[in-house]
Amino acid sequence: MNSQAAFSPPPSARAYALRTARGEFAVVDVPVAPDVEAKGVALLVPGFTGSKEDFTLLHGPLAARGYRTVAVDGRGQFETVGPADDESAYAQEELARDVLAQAAALGVPVQLVGHSLGGQISRAAVLLDHSPFVSFTLVASGPAQISDSQRLRVKLLRDALAVMSMAEVWEAMQAMSPPEEVDLPDRGSGYQELLRRRWLGNQPAQLLATGRQLCTEPDRVAELAAVPLPLHVLSGARDDTWPVTLLDDMAVRLKARRTVVPGAEHSPNVDRPLPTARALADFWDTADGQPTG
Repeated sequence: MNSQAAFSPPPSARAYALRTARGEFAVVDVPVAPDVEAKGVALLVPGFTGSKEDFTLLHGPLAARGYRTVAVDGRGQFETVGPADDESAYAQEELARDVLAQAAALGVPVQLVGHSLGGQISRAAVLLDHSPFVSFTLVASGPAQISDSQRLRVKLLRDALAVMSMAEVWEAMQAMSPPEEVDLPDRGSGYQELLRRRWLGNQPAQLLATGRQLCTEPDRVAELAAVPLPLHVLSGARDDTWPVTLLDDMAVRLKARRTVVPGAEHSPNVDRPLPTARALADFWDTADGQPTG
């Protein structure tokens, strides 16, 4: 997987602006594979500094399992517009209501998947109104605020955005990036260019507001546990944003299905897409979304 083509969506994918009651959102929408029984629709919500492209490698395997997948750029992320300097537009409740509007625009109950920050925004949406959703999967998304080391990184980013352009911050981040510590796939120069374009597409106010949310999010696990939805906690085997042991404990508190993807870190959807897709589809395939054994 060392070419940009490896990170392109399937030929059947449609990229368009999804019209909702709260504006338009850039999406990649992939239908069920031909000659496969349609089982449902999944809405995929990305994390901090992320985008719909974080789910590119899940579309094909999930289409083959009978699931239409719709990955979205949130307000002020990559190809979805948003104000550059109004942080109030990115309050968590505003972003949660965006998720509810996206689900409503799809017209059917959806399997909801949120990665990292997207998991916490999706959790807020579920707590506002769970009726649009069939199930909810948190991918590498913890119970409350991020780890001390990650809070420091967010503070550094906030400080940098106060005095530097987005392009200057990108160059500084690349200079500071440590080498890979595990054997993950070579994603190639095309993937790196995608990350750069995505970064430059983010609105600074969105990064400032959501970064603050990550550093101050309260523990709402008990609230989520009271929602009558099948729940799933999925993560890699290593994670420095929320320790894996913390995610284990959250799954117990939620009485949720728990999946750990070997060889993956904070983005199992990118690091190990095939076992991640299999775990999602296996969860969705169960009658009530819960383990049968």
